Amino acid sequence: MQSCEISSDSTDDPLSRALHRQRQPRIVVIGAGLAGLATVKTLLENGFANVTVLEAAARIGGRVQSIRHGEATLELGATWIHGANGNPIYHLAEDNGLLEHTTEEERSVGRISLYAKNGLAHYQTNNGKRIPKDLVEEFSDLYNEVYELTQEFFQNGKPVGAESQNSVGIFTRDVVRKKITLDPYDSESTKKLKLSMLQQYLKVESCESSSPSMDEVSLSEFGEWTEIPGAHHVIPVGFIKVVEILAQDIPNRVLRLSKPVRRIHWNCSFQDAKEIPDQADHNRDERPSPPPVCVECEDGECLPADHVIVTASLGVMKKAHETLFSPGLPQDKAQAIQKLGISTTDKIFLEFAEPFWSPECNSIQFVWEDEAQLESPSYTKELWYRKICSFDVLYPPERYGHMLSGWICGEEALSMETCDDETVAEICTELLRKFTGNQNIPKPRRILRSSWGSNPYIRGSYSFTQVGSSGRDVEKLAEPMPYNKNTKAPPLQVLFAGEATHRKYYSTTHGALLSGQREANRLIELYQYSVGAETTKPDV
Repeated sequence: MQSCEISSDSTDDPLSRALHRQRQPRIVVIGAGLAGLATVKTLLENGFANVTVLEAAARIGGRVQSIRHGEATLELGATWIHGANGNPIYHLAEDNGLLEHTTEEERSVGRISLYAKNGLAHYQTNNGKRIPKDLVEEFSDLYNEVYELTQEFFQNGKPVGAESQNSVGIFTRDVVRKKITLDPYDSESTKKLKLSMLQQYLKVESCESSSPSMDEVSLSEFGEWTEIPGAHHVIPVGFIKVVEILAQDIPNRVLRLSKPVRRIHWNCSFQDAKEIPDQADHNRDERPSPPPVCVECEDGECLPADHVIVTASLGVMKKAHETLFSPGLPQDKAQAIQKLGISTTDKIFLEFAEPFWSPECNSIQFVWEDEAQLESPSYTKELWYRKICSFDVLYPPERYGHMLSGWICGEEALSMETCDDETVAEICTELLRKFTGNQNIPKPRRILRSSWGSNPYIRGSYSFTQVGSSGRDVEKLAEPMPYNKNTKAPPLQVLFAGEATHRKYYSTTHGALLSGQREANRLIELYQYSVGAETTKPDV
């Protein structure tokens, strides 16, 4: 293991000392996703020149991954711009003409966004029957009514009852079941269908939240996530275009791909300074300043830095934080990482030569009637396919051809990732035949799917507030290190960005972008207001 071999200079103001020698601060950004690129773009625009980006993968974009397919672009990761009014991602896309070919159908105002707002969702049972439209609407109204109740606990400070175990899933299942069971007008068969639909809706909600189950999502915190007003938009030319716009003015010398980080050594000069007596050395200011941080890469290279901005996903932090930081993270930050949730939501794209669905069908929703009475469905590894909640129809067909997009999340998504394409295609075809009752559905001519859970540089899709966690944990995750204001410790040595560090907009692309700008602005403010007039600072 490499060590921090750093000289031991120390003054009461190490930041001013460093800049007094006419040197720009050395900044390393770890990760070239939306958060990392937004950080770098903001720093460069404000005069910071000594910036390096280390990206473990061979591409930029992080959890944005657009795959070209004929005339269309398929999104393995981020798909929608969630909300328009004041959304920086929306304005970036709009200002650069990325939404010129977005159709009206691709501007959805629904809470659970499909690829098209027009048409009808077909709720099909595992017995091959379609649930009547009026029954679906009745249940949907009931579910949405209870969903609104889940928002009140945080927004109105409503106390959470012990029977819910502070779980969105348990609360929702309990309230909806009681309302269905006590309805004097529904037959027993109708009640069973509605109870089965409840399980399906919760699977969809889990995919939306990227949680293994809604039972794991905190009821008291659920309402803190903030929705930006306005429609959700699909970017026909690919979400990766937003990434490319952020990266277009970043010099090649700044961006280093295929450069995974092994360890971040921080607080180095401060530790050394405590151990070595102060010496009266009149040449002290002529020597290079010691870096408080060293970033050790997997290939053995070490990069000295004054500041490191870590944009790794919560999944990577959960897996690696104990070995990634030396010294280790403060206990409260490590606990925040442990308490916050992240899971995997994967997509399965199936392309067919011809559509087997009717023109008005915008999705096929899988309702398992034998799950009506289950508390929370859990499946063996071999039954992972039962967690697929639906297949959406991609619109317009003139762009996408005849394409379906399936959704699966949690441990079942990880099980799916271990299967080969042929197996997944066969299982999905059998599911579609079973639920539609059409045994003549052919195998798809192409399959494409994501694998965010097994990607070692991602390890999940996006974060959620797990039972036992709160927005305070998000803020603790985002808090720079070192915490204390000791003047002998250089400030803002390690900063944190990424969607999981944004208290209101976690799980979103705009949350990621805003978090990167936030951390860049910490440094901009530091060098504007903390440095004396005689020292060098970036032109801002």
